[in-house]
This record gives sequence, C-alpha cells and structure tokens, in this order.
Amino acid sequence: MDDDAGTAPEVTNGATPGDGGAVRRFRLAYVPGATPAKWVRTWRERLADVPLDLVAVKARDAERALRDDEADAAILRLPVDRDVLSAIRLYDEAPVVLVSRDHLLAAIEPDEPVALADLADDVLLRPLDDVVPWAGEPGAADDAPEPPGTPAVERPATTGDAVVLVAANVGVAVVPQSLARLHHRKDVTYRRLDDAPTAPVALAWVADRDDELVEEMVGIVRGRTVNSSRGRRAEAAAAEPEAPRGAGRGGTRGQVGRGGGRGASARGRSGGGKPGRGGGQKGRDARGRGGKRR
Repeated sequence: MDDDAGTAPEVTNGATPGDGGAVRRFRLAYVPGATPAKWVRTWRERLADVPLDLVAVKARDAERALRDDEADAAILRLPVDRDVLSAIRLYDEAPVVLVSRDHLLAAIEPDEPVALADLADDVLLRPLDDVVPWAGEPGAADDAPEPPGTPAVERPATTGDAVVLVAANVGVAVVPQSLARLHHRKDVTYRRLDDAPTAPVALAWVADRDDELVEEMVGIVRGRTVNSSRGRRAEAAAAEPEAPRGAGRGGTRGQVGRGGGRGASARGRSGGGKPGRGGGQKGRDARGRGGKRR
C-alpha cells in the first residue's frame, strides 16, 4: 500500500475562467494524512469567488511543489527550509505503533498505551519517508528519545511498504495516528505510544510569494474572524460605511425597543418579533403600560 494514497475532496467553488480572463485560483497542497477539510469549508464560505484546488503530494515532494510554484501553500510536516519557506505550526500528531494482529501487543486493550520499552525486543521498520523526529534528526526536540528496538537491516521505501512488512510480522512501525488510519488493514492494528516524539504539522508557503490570498489562508488556519483577517476581505469590510450610531438592523434608530421586538417603533407599532413586557400589542406603548385591552 502506497503512502501516497488518499483522494482529495472535490472542490468546485467559485467561477471558472471565462472570456474576460482567467480567474485567480488558490492551490493548497497537502501530504498524506493531512486533513484540510475544515479550512477548505471556511475558505469556500469567505471567498466563494476564488476557487480552491487541493493538490495531493508525497511527503517528500511538498517543499519542491512550493518551490516549483505547483502550489500556493501546503499543509505538510515539519521541519522545512526556513531560508525559503515561511511556516505556521498547526498541531502535533500523536504517535502510534503499528503491529501485526498476531503480535503480543495486539492483545492489549485498544485504549491502553504502549511504552517505548515495550518495543525493545522488536525490529523497528523505519521507512525512508519517516516523519517521526527521533533524537539527532532534523526537527527533533532536545529531549527526543532514541528509536526503540532493533533497526531493520534495510529500510522500507515508503510508509505503505512498512505497513506491508508489519502485516507479515517482520517488525513494527511508529507513525502518526493519521497515517495509521490512512493505511488501515484488517491484519494490522495500532496502539497509542507513550514517550515517542510527536509529528508537527504546519502550513507553509514560499516567503517571497506572500500575497493577499496566502494571508487569507493564514487567517483561516489561525482562526481569525473575517474582520480580523489581514487579507482582502478585511480591507473590504473596513471600506464599508459605518452604520449610524444606535441604529438597529432595520436602519432606523429605536426600532428594537424594550417591548416592541424587532421592527417595532418606539411609538408602539406592531413589530414582527417577540412581544416584550407590554405584550407587543398594537396601539399600546412599547414600554408595556396598559397591557390589557379595554
């Protein structure tokens, strides 16, 4: 099973290029296991006129795709070349250990964690595209542990290849949980692994190509509201004329009174909203005096 598996959700928002010239599209690359769906939804809500294209890339090709202008931004795993790319750390993925269904660790409860010491007698299958930052490797924390167990004689080329070997009970593999789910097999299971390094995920882009659409995506992944975003939507919001002080949604002062509900004037005309203390009855004062009809 190839670790490049996984299909990008179809994104068909916005207009398509027409006779008046090509419409700017935003290309967001993502590596296997990354889940951009929630940010894509927000983009579609805020920038419906700018189509967003999802570009699936191999983990090792994510930086190249940005450098070669095949994507405007990418959701990838750290570390990255900070001399060329800017990056925002999004979250850290919890590591798990993949084992064969015949392995002893497969017999423990699914919610029971495994310690690194429990893998001391196992062969550790570390693919060439391994994203777990063990001690002494790029992006590793100062207190990162050494890889557990005995290293395999030959490293698998991809995470998918490692999973095949795990299924054959050749050894075990340590991967982020998202990749364990991506490479699900009936003959392989996984358990949460304590004390192993987490795998950081980030949004990255070429620093020299930082533009308003990149800033829009940065604002989305950081959870900024429309008005607090630094992109063009914020500029458009800032350009809108300010509503008159004290005006309600109807545009005239005093339309939402204490008793009249939305749309009722201070003189007591019947509104379309909920009645207030005075019952919101027609012809009565909005403050609710004389609530009963005579």
